[in-house]
Amino acid sequence: MSKESLFQQISDAVIDMEDELVEELCNKSLELSIPAEETISKGLVAGMDKVGQLYEEEEYFLPEVLTCSDTLNIGLDILKPHIKNEAIDNHIKVVIGVVEGDTHDIGKNLVKIMTESAGIEVYDLGRDVPLMDFITVAEEVNANFICMSTLMTTTMAGMKKVIDILKENNIRDKYKVMIGGGPISQRFADEIGADAYTADANEAVKRMKAIMGN
Repeated sequence: MSKESLFQQISDAVIDMEDELVEELCNKSLELSIPAEETISKGLVAGMDKVGQLYEEEEYFLPEVLTCSDTLNIGLDILKPHIKNEAIDNHIKVVIGVVEGDTHDIGKNLVKIMTESAGIEVYDLGRDVPLMDFITVAEEVNANFICMSTLMTTTMAGMKKVIDILKENNIRDKYKVMIGGGPISQRFADEIGADAYTADANEAVKRMKAIMGN
């Protein structure tokens, strides 16, 4: 079996939510001495990218995305212990949460699932997050991105406040700030000086990778 064929089978198994097959194929890749990070990116993540596309096209919905993510994680659990340290060091780190005053987290949770499935390290602060927590945790974990969401117009100002605090502490350039949610727009992102706005989870992952040059 060629590497390309194996990667395609792993990708298809993620899309088809075949847990046992993903487990079997990922173990097979290790037996063939294929680098774990290559199997993750070209097999598991490629499959999840297709799941994201199916979600965009409304062929898959949240329950399917969640199940595919579970299937992917089975493969990740097998392969992660075999990733070389230098591959881990290149991971993108994201701090994500719903801003203070808002408890709507379905959209945030979907972004978390898609980013984790793409091999991105996610620190989920949850919902109704005190604004300083975004910055405190980002500093602690040396994050690349601060991602904030809200579904309420009354809490949108919190996003600008976080950016203002970053500026006040002369650390604005350390982080890319990405925002999203129902009332958020590109115009609002431009007004408050955010680095990126995305309307859905799959686009968020694409933008993160593009910004980081991956």
